[in-house]
Amino acid sequence: MTKLSYTRDELMASHVYARPHEEAGYKLHGGFLADGTYVSPRVLNRWPAVKAWAAQLEAKGYPLIDATVQLLKRGNYPNIPQEKFLLAHGAGQSFWNSLTITGVIEARGRMLCDLDAPDFQTIIEDDISETCTGHLHKGLLYAHGADEGGDPAAPEFGAHDQMWYAARDLCFGKDRYPLPEVPENIGRPDAGRLMPQLPAGFEQLILMLMNVLMIEVRAESFFAFCCEIMRDPDAFPERREAARLAAEMVERIRTDEAIHVGYLQTTISEMRSFTFKGIDGSRVKGSDLIDPIWEGMVHWHAVTQADFGREQTREAIRTGLAKTPDGAGLFAEFDALDDIQKAA
Repeated sequence: MTKLSYTRDELMASHVYARPHEEAGYKLHGGFLADGTYVSPRVLNRWPAVKAWAAQLEAKGYPLIDATVQLLKRGNYPNIPQEKFLLAHGAGQSFWNSLTITGVIEARGRMLCDLDAPDFQTIIEDDISETCTGHLHKGLLYAHGADEGGDPAAPEFGAHDQMWYAARDLCFGKDRYPLPEVPENIGRPDAGRLMPQLPAGFEQLILMLMNVLMIEVRAESFFAFCCEIMRDPDAFPERREAARLAAEMVERIRTDEAIHVGYLQTTISEMRSFTFKGIDGSRVKGSDLIDPIWEGMVHWHAVTQADFGREQTREAIRTGLAKTPDGAGLFAEFDALDDIQKAA
């Protein structure tokens, strides 16, 4: 019989590793099995649980929502030809900044460890004891935060923040450029009450889960971009072996992040199937509550934020190139390469 109910200790359990995870001077979470396979922390039972909850939902006739890069309407900026152009002309700071900022933002994810998640059973009519939603406050959110910014119970191990710094250092060398300014927030801004039928705390948590899922979807696109650049034979020619290892580091982060997409996708999909208890005594169909909000969340991340981020990055690159000989000419060449992506 498929196991659908887990304790917190079960969801936090890790594999027994044959070799620890250490790279570029960083002592990191996760580890390697005897055959050399990298395995994420805290997935011994977490992955089987999420897969079982997803299968249960689909067996009831409720499909999982799309949580793939197909949701994104814009490609990475700069694109691959543009990034290679910048690196070839010694202007790697935009890529350095991207890796650094990603690490800083990952570190902020540790706040999930401190989140006092409410029990959704109090506002849902259906029995959720054997669902992903019903386990959010039983370690799922904590495990996610520990993956991103480090487990408060094991501070000696770095998490995704330090893994991104390790990848950056492998490509460029430590302290190659000054630390960049980091945006305060990369999630959708507060737009006021969107689910007034629910208590405010539950609404805020649902919106946060949606926000984080779309951030994870955007991250998958960035993973692919990083790996392609780091493995390109023309990029980082004097640090080829280190750059290849950096790509492997990104792949390990990618492996870790898959469980985050998995449980968030399953949770939001489950919520579509539930009946919620409104604060006024009404009953609200989950899909009526979730679908319009999710559609707006996807558009904000896939279009609104993507376009805003592109303009910010373009201006920063223009400003940086202006400090070099023939900066205007270089920027014109850089801009022209954007046509390759537009025509594709």
